[in-house]
Amino acid sequence: MLSHHKLIELYRLMLLIRRFELRAIDERRQGLIPGFIHPYVGEEACAVGACAALNRDDVITSTHRGHGHLIAKGGDVRLMMAELAARETGYCAGKGGSLHMTDFDLGIMGANGIVAGGIPMAVGAALAFKKQAANGAPMRVALSFFGDGATNEGAFHEALNLAGLWKLPVIFFCENNLYGEGTPQNKQAPVSQLSLRAQAYAMPGVTVDGNDVLAVYQATRAAVERARHGAGPTFIEGLTYRYRGHYEGDPQVYRSPQEVAEWQARDPIPRFRRWLVEAGVSESDIEQAEGQVLAMVDEAVDYARKAPPARVQDALSGVYGNAHNGAVF
Repeated sequence: MLSHHKLIELYRLMLLIRRFELRAIDERRQGLIPGFIHPYVGEEACAVGACAALNRDDVITSTHRGHGHLIAKGGDVRLMMAELAARETGYCAGKGGSLHMTDFDLGIMGANGIVAGGIPMAVGAALAFKKQAANGAPMRVALSFFGDGATNEGAFHEALNLAGLWKLPVIFFCENNLYGEGTPQNKQAPVSQLSLRAQAYAMPGVTVDGNDVLAVYQATRAAVERARHGAGPTFIEGLTYRYRGHYEGDPQVYRSPQEVAEWQARDPIPRFRRWLVEAGVSESDIEQAEGQVLAMVDEAVDYARKAPPARVQDALSGVYGNAHNGAVF
């Protein structure tokens, strides 16, 4: 059983993701944030439950809908908002924007605008971790977040094939929100339960309620333990739903308001809040966490507004990196 502090932290992180995303949507409308954003609203339990099972030195790869993953892994919302606002104090000096935030110190290998692009990266990291463990290092784990549409990409199948063949310490976490952009999942694949695809690559496939943060945590924790003990990869399918469009401004003609309302009734945040109260967590502790979240988001926006904009003359800096004594990360 998770401690009282850990349970409150799960709630705080889910709420922080939600408030950050809603504020980012508002700030984009007001002109602070240029370009597109792909909100994670509704899927918070997947990121928070999965990352809660990881250590700080474990790594994740993310997607175009990656803000929630970064926050769940410990990302600084001030640096994130600054990056969205194209400020030079942002995670990528304002040059990456929503799709490319990275923090190697936290094990965040980067968000990725290419569908399935992060999956082979996680497999590469897992291969490095297995080789390092063979030389006496503790076994680290890589976890790749991706959507249901990514399971139809060649990179997905190639990555799972090698991970299964080499028994790598990697977790493939599919956030099945039922749509690949505007295409329903049942028009993309001949199987409705995507975790069945794991069977072809000799790894366990688990389907879990992606709106239940504790169920996600438990499934991921089991996969992490399996990976750390050399038993190889696991495929986890989290059934969830995004309440906003594929991107902010998406007309959403591909789904009905009734469908959205049905999923909103299963919102992971108020659902977990009710569970906390029933489990004996005090309202005052919950409200304290809620107040902290509001203050953090306000501080992030203030930080972004005051930060200097990214400089045009720095656009090409960082294109080429320097090797550091052959270190992997």
